[in-house]
Amino acid sequence: MEKIQPSSCEFIDPVCLMTVDPKRSSHQYDYKAHKYHFCAESCQKTFESNPEKYLSHKSPKRKGLWGRYLDRLNKATGGQSMKCH
Repeated sequence: MEKIQPSSCEFIDPVCLMTVDPKRSSHQYDYKAHKYHFCAESCQKTFESNPEKYLSHKSPKRKGLWGRYLDRLNKATGGQSMKCH
C-alpha cells in the first residue's frame, strides 16, 4: 500500500488546526504581512474577530488521565520541576 504524502503547498488552519489545500479553499486572510488559509468561512470569521488568540503558541493538551495530571501539575508549579526535601 502506498503512503500519501501531504503536498508542500498545504497549510494549517489556525482556528481548527485542519490541513488546508489553498487550491481547494478560497478562504484566506492577510494579517501582519502573512497570509492565513482556512477550511471554511466560519473559521476565517472567527480568526478575523481575534487573530492574536489563535496565533499565540500554546502546547496542545495532553490526552488521558496521566496527561491531564501532568498538565495540572505543570500549571500548579509554573513549569518548574519539583524540589526534593
